Amino acid sequence: MQFKDLRISAPILKALEDQNYSTPTPIQAQAIPKALEKRDILASAQTGTGKTAAFAIPIIEHLHNDQNLGKRAIKALIVTPTRELAIQIGENFTHYSKYLGIKNTVIFGGVGQKPQTDALKRGVNVLIATPGRLLDLMDQGYIKLNQIEYFVLDEADRMLDMGFIHDIKKLLKVLPAKRQSLFFSATLPDKIIDLSRNILNNPVKVAVNPVSSTAHTIQQYMYYTNKSSKNELLLHLLKDPKLDQVLLFSRTKHGADRIVRNLKKKNISSAAIHGDKGQNQRQKALASFKSKDIRVLVATDIAARGIDIDKLQYVINFDVPNESETYVHRIGRSGRAGESGVAISICEPEENAYVKAIEKLIKKKIDVVEDHPFPQTDKPMTAAERKEFEKEKNRRRQEFFANRKKKKQAGGGNSGGGKKNWKKKR
Repeated sequence: MQFKDLRISAPILKALEDQNYSTPTPIQAQAIPKALEKRDILASAQTGTGKTAAFAIPIIEHLHNDQNLGKRAIKALIVTPTRELAIQIGENFTHYSKYLGIKNTVIFGGVGQKPQTDALKRGVNVLIATPGRLLDLMDQGYIKLNQIEYFVLDEADRMLDMGFIHDIKKLLKVLPAKRQSLFFSATLPDKIIDLSRNILNNPVKVAVNPVSSTAHTIQQYMYYTNKSSKNELLLHLLKDPKLDQVLLFSRTKHGADRIVRNLKKKNISSAAIHGDKGQNQRQKALASFKSKDIRVLVATDIAARGIDIDKLQYVINFDVPNESETYVHRIGRSGRAGESGVAISICEPEENAYVKAIEKLIKKKIDVVEDHPFPQTDKPMTAAERKEFEKEKNRRRQEFFANRKKKKQAGGGNSGGGKKNWKKKR
């Protein structure tokens, strides 16, 4: 099956083609046809399965065919638990609707609200939001949901874990009863099923098993080192001429750019693709990589979606991902169609726990390469590393206590432990 077989309009197909998307993932193949029929959907699907396109494409198609679509009317609402997910969904809506006049905006807490309220005043058709900021702006009169025709609750189980159940129930009271609702959750425990009954009307059930195994044709290797030695270890690995075409993953956009600068200083041809790069830049970089004009393509997870390179053999994780499923998806770029592949991961001390989680998911130990010049040691961090570490720790601490507060407000009581509990959890 191809996207062109799904009764999708030409402008959306062209936008998908620009992203190098031709074949829908299992969740997309199952959900899109039913969503195009305006059926409610109860979907069990994890991050990394392509679920965003599974709901974004049908919504864009419906809005494209809406003769009464006004420039200011909010017709679709997507609610998701975190800022990162909201931004990612917004980027996807922008990509898929680039040849249409459909406007979207993203709102979330933790930042000033004026740019968000300015965007709302200009008018949007698709609103992607986290629950707290959404209800806040509704209370202030900036958002009215009386014209909503399409509602998506994304990562519902995570939403409940973070204490948003009260916010969701409050939101449901003001949504129009006549609407199409799409409900996505990685797991479907009783609480989620109960919540779905309040949201969905005679839903179609769609389930995609989580990716938990890696192709047997992919050899996996783990290099333990220190954060300060990662670049040197990467250069050491690239001295091997066999690594003639490498897809390298970075956790952040800034990290990707920094890696490329370091490689170019050593005359290693490379380019980065991420959300801050224009579409033409990304297409040019990908084309150069496919033609082997550049040796290393450095990508973030979001930008790497849709990349399909025949007979790609080498994938390097410069940063070990904190979501185990992401690791499986990354290394799955190699070893396709029975071809052999090699996946190399460079792990710093702060990422050691991620490796254990990955091994638990894939049910196997990753081979550790100990014979290299930059082994992981207990040497202290540099001042710059310590500053970055403390910044990340403080962010996680704030997130932890914010979630604890939400759970308490939602009736979960004191989740207990205060600072001691925080230290234990981190």
